[in-house]
Amino acid sequence: MPQKRNPISSELMLAAAKAVRQHVAAMLDGMIHDFERATGPWHLEWISLPESFLLTASSLANAKFMLSGLHLHENRMQENLHLTHGLIVAEAVMMAAAPKLGRQRAHDRVYEACRQSLDDGGDLVEILCGMPDIVEALGGPAAVHSRCDPINYVGLAPQMVDRMH
Repeated sequence: MPQKRNPISSELMLAAAKAVRQHVAAMLDGMIHDFERATGPWHLEWISLPESFLLTASSLANAKFMLSGLHLHENRMQENLHLTHGLIVAEAVMMAAAPKLGRQRAHDRVYEACRQSLDDGGDLVEILCGMPDIVEALGGPAAVHSRCDPINYVGLAPQMVDRMH
């Protein structure tokens, strides 16, 4: 089908990873020597190491091929982030409120807001802004809005990407 993109590269990388994992078992078995570095067991290295390097190199080539065809649709990504009406950031909000409210109370209050969002279809940020204890714990309405913006919930992803360049 012309509209599809089959994940062949991903499947090949997964298969290679499984094969390398089996070579680990062979290498561990090769560590068992009778006497001082007997001639038999260490010959496993002659098979396992080169094949592991070839499989790993193949995985890297497949990853490079796969990522070279990657197309980002930032608008669609934004739409997807907002499909949950803010629920995607509920954990981050809870953890930010926990130091002031206590973990369990923060959990319960954010859980309550999430249930309300699901039941009534409202946005989590608006519901949280109507909860004085959450607003206070986060440092005001602007801070609630900031915590509910998915762009602020990326963790160390930007630094990880920068390290890859």
